[in-house]
Amino acid sequence: MLISQSVRQIGASSEEVTYADFHGGRAATGPLTWGQRAMWRTVAEFASVQHSFLNLRRVLAVSARAGVDPARAVGALAALVGRHESLRTRVHPTDGDLRQVAAAEGRLPVLVHTAPGADPDGQETAGTLAARLGAPRFDHAVEWPLRAALVVVDGLVRQIVVVFSHSTVDFHATETVLRDLRMLLLRGVVPTPPGLQSLDVAERERQAERRRSDRAVAYWLRQFPALGAGRFAARAVPAPTPRYRQGALTSAAIHHAVRVLAARHGVSSSTVLLAATAAALSADGPEVCGIVTMANNRFQPAYDTAISKLNQIGLCRVDLTGRPDFAALLRRTRQASLDAYRHAYYDPIAMARAFAEHGYDHGTGFAPFCYLNDIRLPHDVSTSTVGALRAAPAGGFRWVEDLERFAWRCRIQVVDAPGAVELVVTADTAYLPAEQAERLLRAIEDRLVEAALSGR
Repeated sequence: MLISQSVRQIGASSEEVTYADFHGGRAATGPLTWGQRAMWRTVAEFASVQHSFLNLRRVLAVSARAGVDPARAVGALAALVGRHESLRTRVHPTDGDLRQVAAAEGRLPVLVHTAPGADPDGQETAGTLAARLGAPRFDHAVEWPLRAALVVVDGLVRQIVVVFSHSTVDFHATETVLRDLRMLLLRGVVPTPPGLQSLDVAERERQAERRRSDRAVAYWLRQFPALGAGRFAARAVPAPTPRYRQGALTSAAIHHAVRVLAARHGVSSSTVLLAATAAALSADGPEVCGIVTMANNRFQPAYDTAISKLNQIGLCRVDLTGRPDFAALLRRTRQASLDAYRHAYYDPIAMARAFAEHGYDHGTGFAPFCYLNDIRLPHDVSTSTVGALRAAPAGGFRWVEDLERFAWRCRIQVVDAPGAVELVVTADTAYLPAEQAERLLRAIEDRLVEAALSGR
């Protein structure tokens, strides 16, 4: 049932706020997961600025043939939140610590926006709403970690906009949630039971996973001293304004080269990109390259369907001694990345304590190293050919956004683009000037293309 709170006219369109009344299972309280604790440091550090980079925005297109009206869509959202406890969990400060508190029932506000006639499928309207809902930071103590909006065309829902708090779920979890939402829209029910939720994961971490965390901490303490100063340890120029710049290289050549190399050498495309990044970062530097990576930590039993923030950063040490050719570098990178992923699941409080005991600052110690985050969706497993690579144009670069503050001196995200791969660099231009940031992305592209065309 739709319960209107307010209605307003916006040009040729209108919007109203309705509510999805959800009913779940238990009401419970527990500690944060390790992944949540790792993210919470960033949440606290950037409390005074926009949190758009901490919010996960998704748009789900709905076919007109499905005949989904607003009431049905709101019902599906209510069932979704009732199914997944993590989506009805807030975070409260308690006795000097943070606790996650799951509610058994409640109401999720849903914005219903009627698209103007100039937007016949609601896609443009959905993009605008995703940007609007994804910009403000979440108030985790009072707000559910999910925002939702419906885009209506001719009385039917054509787009559903959802924004998740990244402190509650990770990219893998959002894909599982969206799959469940599709099922609820089409069939009204999800036949399989839900996966583990954040409170379940936190309990596992409190008990069975302590030894895994201890092994990870020991690995980091062995690897960190061997990394050296880091590629971005020395300030290049006085801090300019704006200090942080974000640029993107969209490249069909990378798309084809990565697939050619992955198939040729029997490795993942992520390993190929990691090797090319290490080569570009160390072209005129030390023969040991430290790269911070993101691991999804879904390798544990029952974690593949968990709705929780499980991903954490891993520490990858790539050895370029002797300047190996790309084939040899791939072999070294594959082993280095596996070591990093195996040791990327840990208690961040225990990690910070151990670093401090050895005279290291875990909070700032990794700032001089590039953070490479591959957030492409895992669905595309297609291969490519050298012929397609030869026909592909070089990538086009553009500056996207300027930022007042950011958490890294150099972060490169790998994202999907139609027929291409997009590398998005966010650079602290005091350490990585804008022109050098663009050159870094083009150097990665050059190394991939050269290696793919060489046949080695």
